[in-house]
Amino acid sequence: MNRSMKLNVRPKWDEIEKARGKCGAFFCAQGLTNDSVHMLTMVISELIENGIKYGNFGSPGKKVEVSVSIANRTLTVEVLNPVDDQAQDHLRRLDRTIQWIRGYQDPFEAYVERLKEVSKKPLRDEESGLGLVRIAYEGKAILDFFVQDNSVLNVSAVSNLGRDSWR
Repeated sequence: MNRSMKLNVRPKWDEIEKARGKCGAFFCAQGLTNDSVHMLTMVISELIENGIKYGNFGSPGKKVEVSVSIANRTLTVEVLNPVDDQAQDHLRRLDRTIQWIRGYQDPFEAYVERLKEVSKKPLRDEESGLGLVRIAYEGKAILDFFVQDNSVLNVSAVSNLGRDSWR
């Protein structure tokens, strides 16, 4: 059985749902429960959304690349998107956010804190900042990132899947 898949996603918002569908089918084929499929497709959706939102797609043909693999009950999702010099602020925010999440004993605590912050924001504020915290808490994932030499941002989420994750 193939325990990995790769997708190239065009940087368009309606492509996120298509990627969710393909990943959901892959997870079902792996024997994951419906709850696990929902959780893991959320992780992928959030990472693709960030890739589209913060990527540099000025040149034709640039895409968000998604890689998913399952080995020894560990799921690894990697989402790659091109960046440019304008991404420095985003990369600093990304680093601060991941370090902030890691600073909590339990990602649930970070999730609650972020919800408190979001509840104080005006409704017109479009950026909730919940995506990465959802991945850590709801997706039970450890987040990391690095920028490759070719100016491609690689964001990864690694989830340990327990016995209750499988049918």
